[in-house]
Amino acid sequence: MRAIKNISRRGFVKSIGLASGGLILACNTSLFSEKEKTPENLIDFRPNLFVQLNSDGSLILIASRSEMGNGVRTSLPSVIADEMEANWELVSVKQATGDKKYGDQNTDGSRSIRYLYETMRKMGATAKTMLIKAAAQKWEVPENECIAKNHFIVHTSGKKIGFGDLVEIAKTLEIPAKVTLKNPKDFKYIGGNLKSIDVEEYVNGSAIFGLDKRLPNMKFAAIARCPVAYGKVSSFDKTDTLKILGVIDVVEIPRIERPFGALGGIAVIANTTWAAFKGKEALKIKWDLGDNQLYDSEKYMNQITKNVHKPGKVAKDVGNINNAFKKAHKIVEATFQLPHLTHVPMETPNAVAWVQGDTCEVWAPTQEPQATRTEVTDFLKTEREKVIINVTLLGGGFGRKSKPDYVVEAAILSKVMGDIPIQVVWTREDDIKHGYYHTVSAQYMKASLDNEGNVSGWLHRFALPSIVSTFSLGVNYAAGWEISSASNVPFDIKNMKIEIGKAIAHVRIGWLRSVINIPHGFSINVFADKLAHAANKDPLKFRLNLIGKDRIEKTKNKIKYNTSRLKNVLKIAAKNADWGKKLPQGHAQGLAVHYSFYSYVASIVEVSVIDGKLKVHNIHTAIDCGTVVNKNTVKAQMEGSAIFGLSLAFYGKITAKNGAIEQSNYHDFKMVRMPEAPKIHVEIVESDKNPTGVGEPGVPVIAPALVNAIFKATGKRYYNLPLSDYGLL
Repeated sequence: MRAIKNISRRGFVKSIGLASGGLILACNTSLFSEKEKTPENLIDFRPNLFVQLNSDGSLILIASRSEMGNGVRTSLPSVIADEMEANWELVSVKQATGDKKYGDQNTDGSRSIRYLYETMRKMGATAKTMLIKAAAQKWEVPENECIAKNHFIVHTSGKKIGFGDLVEIAKTLEIPAKVTLKNPKDFKYIGGNLKSIDVEEYVNGSAIFGLDKRLPNMKFAAIARCPVAYGKVSSFDKTDTLKILGVIDVVEIPRIERPFGALGGIAVIANTTWAAFKGKEALKIKWDLGDNQLYDSEKYMNQITKNVHKPGKVAKDVGNINNAFKKAHKIVEATFQLPHLTHVPMETPNAVAWVQGDTCEVWAPTQEPQATRTEVTDFLKTEREKVIINVTLLGGGFGRKSKPDYVVEAAILSKVMGDIPIQVVWTREDDIKHGYYHTVSAQYMKASLDNEGNVSGWLHRFALPSIVSTFSLGVNYAAGWEISSASNVPFDIKNMKIEIGKAIAHVRIGWLRSVINIPHGFSINVFADKLAHAANKDPLKFRLNLIGKDRIEKTKNKIKYNTSRLKNVLKIAAKNADWGKKLPQGHAQGLAVHYSFYSYVASIVEVSVIDGKLKVHNIHTAIDCGTVVNKNTVKAQMEGSAIFGLSLAFYGKITAKNGAIEQSNYHDFKMVRMPEAPKIHVEIVESDKNPTGVGEPGVPVIAPALVNAIFKATGKRYYNLPLSDYGLL
């Protein structure tokens, strides 16, 4: 566990924006040095959480992670408040700036609670213990005669005193070496249903997102970027642009050749966003399209599909796959093709930057404030301490806003324009045509069945441009973590081989909600259903048998997955959906189960296909994510995952022709609309295990369960997405 330090009386407090006078506890990622003597030395430590208790009883938590609908600004403080026995009505949150002193601030990978849960519990328990000690001193009674209850310390005699009234004593105390954490049965907030602390501001419109930020004399920028990734400006004519009312200037910005560096292009600076957008439209630009202008996504898919139909680099080889195939009673094969995808968060990328000399202050909806700080610092060639990254609320992120290229653009333009604040705003067209894309993939699968219909051999071969290609030139094969969701497939199969094929990246590849689990979760679940059909067995019984006996799988991951928990969520989802029940003509159910981000998720999807048109009626999802902090958040995340997964399955497809992305807005990169949304039912498995991921693991099961249901309804199985390509919608 991480160390906790009382910094109530230190000058460091001012540097993090907290008022002095309260009890302030800091938690760090690396232990405080015992040699530390002066307040200045504290700057070198890396606290990731701060708690301030004020004399009026108010409790302030500095939240180090970004809020983008994930509920983190509610879940994080609730853990501390629970252990502290605080009154939830007296809790408020202050958002941290981007700084390494807060520890890892990257809000992705469904890991905020997983990483910080125990630390937050200790933080709350520490504060409670110090308050009990302070009350005992004030009353001159033994500490074991005092308990904390609802923002008070209560003595066995019945007298009580508020937390705020104990601040002056508590802040003089040493941090206890050991604290006792609550018995989970006594949790008051953890495991409950808490309303988001931001919900009122969302509803009344006072919540501040990146696009809402305004500064005096701020100007607005729209940027024309090359239609082909990494292309450059050859020449441009700004004459017509400068004629547009409100346009101030037109400047060329360079491409910064870093993974999160600006793409470069021509920027229009204006008094309004509208003027900037119209000015961009009026530009006449000749582009040097570069090598990627040859990229044709259809031809590329054909190429990588050929690659997976021949032996590739071996990533896993267990048993003797060739022998299993030779002895097989039946051989089953399938090829899968999945296109590029993009994030399309409701709030497009945007940022305000104000460069003043060698300093810069930023306001941005970013998932990764520290990476943002690094990029801006390096561009300005200044010191990290001179760059401030203020994190606003995010109108969606899904991994796109972990990549701060749009923030760098704002910093470039603020500097170029003479140190005035600039807000860069991406249009939806910018967002779709110039983003980071979820990888395209081709997969080939082959399996053998024995006389009893059991799987005796399993070959999974895939090719996809790796995310690592965005960070390192010349990477043409999937990385180890991209392989793991295929190689660690939780099936009890004695002969298994995983191979990877070559795939060169021609666009910026980046992580998108659930990342590699999207293609692998799809192929594995659809193929398993195909095997059940070939074996003439019920898909549910077949899948449970395929997973096999209860065991802890031996993988390279620190947290080992438990097959009994995997089977359990499948059984729960099936029970809740009444799997196998008689359905109306044209209706059917399909299932999928997947392990990702250390969580176990299963979904049963009920569809109808009538007159060739698809409708999804119900989705039943069960999730085991260990200890749940806020059930409201988990339920909402599973519902959001279902809609996200349906959108990808129905419509998700990014294509390129002559190097340029063909889609541009929601009319040709569609989302599920309200009339298409099914009823979504969620069950959360009660568990005392450590918390695991929530935001992403609900996505991978939706598309395969849907496809499996369509097969059951129509006898036709779809191996390629989206389904809109087949006229089903």
